[in-house]
Amino acid sequence: MQISVERIDELNRKLTVQVPEATIRERVDSRLKSLAREAKFDGFRPGKVPSTLIRKRFGAKVREEVLGDLIESTFAQAVRDEKLRPAGMPRINTKSADEGAGLEYEAAFEVFPEFVLMPVETLDVRRFVSTVSEQEVDKMIERLRDQRRTWRTVERPAAVGDRVTVHFEGNVDGEGLSEQKIENFPLVLGGKQTIPGFEEKLEGATAGGSLSFDLEFPSDYHNGKWAGKTGHFDVEVVSVEESVLPELDADFAKSLGVEDGDLDALRKDVTDNMEREMQRALKSRTKTALMDVLYQRNPIVLPSTLVESEIKDLLAPQLESARKAGQPVDEAALRERYDGIARRRVALALILNQLIETNQLKANPKKVRETVEEMAASYEQPEQVIHWYYSNAEHLREIENIVLEDEVVAWVLERARVTDETIGFQELMQPAASGN
Repeated sequence: MQISVERIDELNRKLTVQVPEATIRERVDSRLKSLAREAKFDGFRPGKVPSTLIRKRFGAKVREEVLGDLIESTFAQAVRDEKLRPAGMPRINTKSADEGAGLEYEAAFEVFPEFVLMPVETLDVRRFVSTVSEQEVDKMIERLRDQRRTWRTVERPAAVGDRVTVHFEGNVDGEGLSEQKIENFPLVLGGKQTIPGFEEKLEGATAGGSLSFDLEFPSDYHNGKWAGKTGHFDVEVVSVEESVLPELDADFAKSLGVEDGDLDALRKDVTDNMEREMQRALKSRTKTALMDVLYQRNPIVLPSTLVESEIKDLLAPQLESARKAGQPVDEAALRERYDGIARRRVALALILNQLIETNQLKANPKKVRETVEEMAASYEQPEQVIHWYYSNAEHLREIENIVLEDEVVAWVLERARVTDETIGFQELMQPAASGN
């Protein structure tokens, strides 16, 4: 076998491989002999079929199979011999494969980039810290009360915060917004469930009343046919209800799982849950900040093969969702939106992999177990979930990768120039701007 490598640019390579006809013939003959032991021809006993008949019937197909196998095996051997690291599948161009001429093919592919990471000791990283204040606990308890609110019918005009149930129909340029009248549609005034202005028109309305009004649809309305146009609405008010919050008492505490109804115990449970969520959010926010620094300080020329694969993974659920909904999708616009995200993910995967290999970092088995148990705790039968992970190597590897990524973050934080940054609880619980 003869191999030559051409460097097209920093990442692209073209490999030319030549395999002598003798090698091909030897493999073809070996396969034909195996076939001869099993082939069935009329008038011949198994194993007694003349080789000329075997070659005539099976020769072309066997040669094609041998050539395919040789391309696969010789390419793998060639990249090993030349110490190349392909970043994706090669594009094969067969130059010669006719019988008697041997095999010659070209394989074009990208290789993984070679790069040197910035020393982690030179990186400036923010580590976020926060606290759960008594005021935040009060707000959470009020939110829990709000989630358990009930509704009571009133005989007064509707006000912000009330739930108003309506029948309504609308049209734009004479075309109905729906096939039939919408009935018993509940709206909490001020909840912004409808287009701007609709709920405001219901303020002051009373049960049994009727309203007619015009409203302009937003220019970015999800149904482009109506965006920016004026619609006419006819509304019948069915009922007006005011909200009733549960008393902050033993019954309320029991409804949240505090068996003895003790309000102090309820407050402690709420505080503990908030602090657990806070720690998860702090860990995520700090990790995102650290990844941002690693990405910004380590510019890498990325294989287009890997970027394209990542974009396809990001696009897949969007395209599938649009297909199921029967909606058109602007794939070019989506690709443009996801390009930066895909590049960041690919770059970080390469950076983290180099950190892991260079520093021989491994997923701590104890932390892997703790992570699995934490994930299983929300299920009715956690032991079955734990068994499911540990009985499937692929699923367990996913958890190991999560833990290993956390190990990398901890390793970098121990060595980088870290500055603690205080963040308010409410801001912390909002999603971070950057994604991994």
